[in-house]
Amino acid sequence: MDALDRVVKPKTKRAKRFLEKREPKLSENIKNAMLIKGGNANLTVTQVLRDVYALKKPYGVLYKKKNITRPFEDQTSLEFFSKKSDCSLFMFGSHNKKRPNNLVIGRMYDYHVLDMIELGIEKFVSLKDIKNSKCPEGTKPMLIFAGDDFDVTEDYRRLKSLLIDFFRGPTVSNIRLAGLEYVLHFTALNGKIYFRSYKLLLKKSGCRTPRIELEEMGPSLDLVLRRTHLASDDLYKLSMKTPKALKPKKKKNISHDTFGTTYGRIHMQKQDLSKLQTRKMKGLKKRPAEKITEDQEKKSKKMKKH
Repeated sequence: MDALDRVVKPKTKRAKRFLEKREPKLSENIKNAMLIKGGNANLTVTQVLRDVYALKKPYGVLYKKKNITRPFEDQTSLEFFSKKSDCSLFMFGSHNKKRPNNLVIGRMYDYHVLDMIELGIEKFVSLKDIKNSKCPEGTKPMLIFAGDDFDVTEDYRRLKSLLIDFFRGPTVSNIRLAGLEYVLHFTALNGKIYFRSYKLLLKKSGCRTPRIELEEMGPSLDLVLRRTHLASDDLYKLSMKTPKALKPKKKKNISHDTFGTTYGRIHMQKQDLSKLQTRKMKGLKKRPAEKITEDQEKKSKKMKKH
């Protein structure tokens, strides 16, 4: 049995807290990413991994040593590192004659590879090469996807989902205008993916809403799609399943219209309007002769029933 697969009983309180953090939860922890370089990674690939790690901090783990593995042929080492570092996202960089400047980006489900996509780097400009101010560590980015391929082609649609998972950062309840500091822009055009990073500058506009300017921050990548390893539709659907405890309970007899107005339906017994108490007025009182005729009508109805 593998050392990481066996049941481990904690001996100290610190070990117990560590294992509790890794247990499945209704609201999962922020997804961490591991960045691994292959046994034959060159300077370009190494610098790309460092720059992506700078964007992912503090939700990333950068492995500095080279790891001789091929993700599309053998995934056991990736699954081992995923379990060891508690990371559900990974980026693997390698370089060879057949596939130069190669990046593999993927994600895990239950510590097994769910899907991964191989990208080739055609052009790269590092964070260091662009001499502009950078964003502080841990800043949540805004993600923009341009191009019809991200909505039409299945491979590009899955790549879009993967990139959102990789760069989205923590889930927040409120957004502060000054906290919108940088943008990651992905463009799919003519079979290539252009990845650009911009810093957001809020300028005075003379009114309440500021004027926005974009300043390139880096890194800048021109990528091309190579190989894909996508999960089956059933497994992908299972990985996206929401726990029952998190699903909102359906409220009976409540409906909403297109404008968001709430309507409630009340179920009542049939009312006898003849017994309804109305305002007493002398003019509406029945005369003795009318009462006698009503009583006679009621008696005749009863006689007919019998």
